[in-house]
Amino acid sequence: MDLSNLKPAEGSVKGQGKRIGRGQGSGKGGTATRGHKGAKSRSGYSKKIGFEGGQMPLQRRVPKFGFTNINRKEYQGINLDTLQQLVDEKKIKDTLDFETLVALRLAGKNDLVKILGRGELKAKLNVSAHKFTASAKAAIEAAGGETVTL
Repeated sequence: MDLSNLKPAEGSVKGQGKRIGRGQGSGKGGTATRGHKGAKSRSGYSKKIGFEGGQMPLQRRVPKFGFTNINRKEYQGINLDTLQQLVDEKKIKDTLDFETLVALRLAGKNDLVKILGRGELKAKLNVSAHKFTASAKAAIEAAGGETVTL
């Protein structure tokens, strides 16, 4: 090995691609493959999202409607059949609190939890959540458990 046969390791050097805008002698000078005139030929051009060539874009053609209440409270719903399934899988014993729900990934740590009444609950559970539907509360108490509103 000497200076005449040095070369980089196989696969370590990528081809550099075509060099655009480096003078007429390169064959890629002048307009640098951008064509003549127009926004696309200029530096700094970027097409807006939803741009339709100057035609009125869809998001402006379609009328706005509806209303968003900024004070709305979103609850993460958890049904009774889900609670019964947790008992069957022995993931919970007799109490179900908010920390357990977060640990089991049924709710996020910033969520508000509402217990809903789908399914039936056979196990005696002490459930604490932010809200309960009337049917869920009745079912939990009928099974011998108790509900705690956070």
